[in-house]
Amino acid sequence: MLAVQNIKKSFNKKEVVKGVTFSVEKGEAFGLLGPNGAGKSTTISMICGLLASDSGDILVGGASVKSSPSEIKKKIGIVPQEIALYPTMSARDNLIFWGRMYGLSRKEAKIRSEEVLEYVGLKDKATEKVETFSGGMKRRINIGAALMHEPELLIMDEPTVGIDPQSRNHILETVKELNQKGMTVIYTSHYMEEVEFLCERIGIIDQGKVIALGTRSDLCSRLAGGTVVKIGLSQFSDSLVAELNKLDFIEKIISDRDEARLEIYVSSKGNAAAKIISAASAQGLLVQSLELQEPNLETLFLQLTGRSLRD
Repeated sequence: MLAVQNIKKSFNKKEVVKGVTFSVEKGEAFGLLGPNGAGKSTTISMICGLLASDSGDILVGGASVKSSPSEIKKKIGIVPQEIALYPTMSARDNLIFWGRMYGLSRKEAKIRSEEVLEYVGLKDKATEKVETFSGGMKRRINIGAALMHEPELLIMDEPTVGIDPQSRNHILETVKELNQKGMTVIYTSHYMEEVEFLCERIGIIDQGKVIALGTRSDLCSRLAGGTVVKIGLSQFSDSLVAELNKLDFIEKIISDRDEARLEIYVSSKGNAAAKIISAASAQGLLVQSLELQEPNLETLFLQLTGRSLRD
């Protein structure tokens, strides 16, 4: 469905996308992760044809964004991070407007708007102005606008930011259902659990490059340690970190000085936690909290980039 081929993009001589390459199969739900400033949004803008790449190419359904931009835009539905609705218009009129923008006739747009309102669970709010809606309801209409022309590829950029849990769950279930019915989805989020729920395959972008690409299980198996030991200390100690780094079962340590916390990647469970506590006690430090965490996307992301996805 999508082939991104070594695309690059610079602004004011600063390269922000540095040869990004990945593909998405038809009917797949693909997660695209990256911290702020990683080049993720620029990559999405190039896929949608909103920005032209400096080099490389993007194929959607086998057609190039460069040579067939109008044809490709008809295949793509984009749900932007910011709400793209007219607040003084009703939910129905917003959908009809965007349907017309996507090339539907007035009759087609009216019929399709009723189907979409039903789908996003807001048919009873059809005539109400969007400005009266809650954040979650606005997000749902925002998604509905992208579905008006029944796109083959749906791109969702942070679609659940700042909404209530009920609306968030409704959106996730809606996306899951769309994908199960055959729609190809590219999903970006700062909430790792959303990506784990929706997507089987994931790409991680950092500093303009794809640094990891694969299924959830494949990526998690690449972790330097099999388990993460998280400890909170009575105070931070550089000497403890130095001593722990000498232990052969410890692969990596990420320190939080302000919170006096350590995230320690260990190669095997064994009695690793007991040895870590013993090392802290030998230096007169009190371990105030202890947590063992199995490898997941959050720990993988932290290890690859050195920061949390929400940073």
